[in-house]
Amino acid sequence: MSSAYLNAILAREAVDTSAFSPVRQVQTIIAPVLQQWANRFLLSISPSGSFAKGTANRSGTDIDLFISLHEDTPETLKDIYGSLFNAIAGAGYVPKRQNASINATIGGFDVDLVPGKRQSAWTTDHSLYRRTADTWTKTNVTTHINTVVMAGHQRESRLLKLWRNQKRLEFPSFYLELTVIAALSGRTSPDLAENVVTVLEYLRDKFTAARVIDPANGNNVISDDLTGTEKQAVRRLAEAALGGNWSGFVQ
Repeated sequence: MSSAYLNAILAREAVDTSAFSPVRQVQTIIAPVLQQWANRFLLSISPSGSFAKGTANRSGTDIDLFISLHEDTPETLKDIYGSLFNAIAGAGYVPKRQNASINATIGGFDVDLVPGKRQSAWTTDHSLYRRTADTWTKTNVTTHINTVVMAGHQRESRLLKLWRNQKRLEFPSFYLELTVIAALSGRTSPDLAENVVTVLEYLRDKFTAARVIDPANGNNVISDDLTGTEKQAVRRLAEAALGGNWSGFVQ
């Protein structure tokens, strides 16, 4: 019964990620703006984040678009971020600054635009501006996508994201996805409810002390993205969820 309830929630929150998904039209709509903004330095625009990993929910951001710029782009990462914000605003949208992305409603969809500068022609590693820390970090979107897809725990990640959003927790999506993977490491049970309980137990017992490293950058400690207080909030609500029923966990 519990897995049936959770699967019904997932069905309600299902996102069409097929080649003909309506949300993919966003890329076509915004491409002329991005091409004019980046000039000859634009390498590609591609879906990333939860949409590409299979961990998106209907009630979350509709799509993330990663904007790859050539390594010879003359502007600094901070200036790239700022000029993209201005370009989106100048095109008539209402952008919002986030950490490494800029959010806007485009074609009726909630979109996060993530600009990055390729580090060299011999790699898919990119440098991103991190606004909250006013610094930069190395990342690899392909590595992030493959890490989550190959682990095969998208259903559990989607449910934990719904729980996070409904409980208004601070818990960055990639940090959450890597935590789910760690919690279910070595576990092969197909039972969705049992797996979610295992993740909640991990959050209660091990999460606050766990060190989580970016698989694309060993110097990027993703677990540092939350304060001790924010981690304790996750732990407390996981403990509460374990003591309640499924409708109290997620609706």
